[in-house]
Amino acid sequence: MNILGHGVDVVDVSRIATLLAKGEDFILGWFTTLELGQLGERAAQANVIAGRVAAKEASVKALGCGFDAEVSWQDVEILTSDAGAPSVHLSGGAGAVAARLGVVTVFVSISHEAHVAIASAIAVGGATDPRR
Repeated sequence: MNILGHGVDVVDVSRIATLLAKGEDFILGWFTTLELGQLGERAAQANVIAGRVAAKEASVKALGCGFDAEVSWQDVEILTSDAGAPSVHLSGGAGAVAARLGVVTVFVSISHEAHVAIASAIAVGGATDPRR
């Protein structure tokens, strides 16, 4: 595997709490039904959502792009493996960017505390993820 990109993002948990308090538009615009289904009741926890937002941001940074007309928030899904680890699924514009770059997997790590969440993402190419 070759590392093709790396991204890091930090999110203020209170900013996410404010967005969550405004209603469903934020969460429904930035997360897919599958992501929200996997999170269940945790989707109402600001620190959990902040971590997932950071993971999405870190993932697009690892691809060398951002969220724009080509790449939407819902093109980057942060899912949970059977073992409980976060994983990245790219589709739509994000999937197209990854394909152009030769990215086959994006590894992500998420951590959060009371006031801040951080995520790191590494885009790799050259071989498929041996854990799948």
